[in-house]
Amino acid sequence: CNVDNKVSRVAWLNRTTILFTGNEKWSLDPRVVLLNTAVTEYSIKILNVNLYDEGPYVCSILTNKKPESTKVHLIVQVPARIVNISADVSVNEGSNVSLMCLAIGRPEPSILWKFRPSKVDGKGSRVITEGEYVEMTGITKDMSGSYDCITSNDISPPDKRTVQVTVNYPPVISRVRSTGTAVGQKGVLWCEASAVPLADFQWYKGERRLFNGLNGVKIENKGKESMLTFFNVSEEDYGNYTCVAMNTLGITNTSIILNGPGAIHDVNNAALSPASSFLLLTLALTLSVLSKF
Repeated sequence: CNVDNKVSRVAWLNRTTILFTGNEKWSLDPRVVLLNTAVTEYSIKILNVNLYDEGPYVCSILTNKKPESTKVHLIVQVPARIVNISADVSVNEGSNVSLMCLAIGRPEPSILWKFRPSKVDGKGSRVITEGEYVEMTGITKDMSGSYDCITSNDISPPDKRTVQVTVNYPPVISRVRSTGTAVGQKGVLWCEASAVPLADFQWYKGERRLFNGLNGVKIENKGKESMLTFFNVSEEDYGNYTCVAMNTLGITNTSIILNGPGAIHDVNNAALSPASSFLLLTLALTLSVLSKF
């Protein structure tokens, strides 16, 4: 507050509360101090400003027994900050999910939700909605991942917190593989299944379950993949095998054939010679073209 030499009395008020009269402090708040910067200046300083400091401040002067005053309004800005957010969620596929994110700040902050899928598909994160809530009905496994709540009001860098959503679903066998193996050689059958929780695997030949270390076979389960290894293939080992994948939500199986040299096994669970494999590929391409009409 700039004043001149004709001023006889000065005072600072906050609403109806007197802060200073002249050099005498009336306020009990230690954060409010008087600045003695110049003879013609009567200024105060408020340290560590909070929301309660917002409001009108009046500089009052007395000149030739004539009072005058001027008013300034203090607006306190608050950086956007997330104060509450949903906990991590684990649900079964098909369930409904609601996520919540509450933020404070002045001016009123905006809230943006971004989704980062668990499955790496090259899409990266994407904006899915604005506002405090995300509502998802009939959730699918593709909606499993990280949900970032980002709030900002341009006062400071955005505040971000994340909710992890895990979608449980029954096993889906996504890949099988078998190569032709000669008698006396090492043979391997592969079976891969996507599932949450991870699937448990079992192997069968006909009705007989196979166990690791028995009858010259080894079973290795690593994450989504199971391998059935034959260390010394015999004629009796050739034939149809069943890979069973299961978790708490369901069970599925597929057949894989162990054959001799010159045969391969495709993802559709058929043992094919190179010639019949070419024929199947030709038929598949023909059906694909016809389906467009």
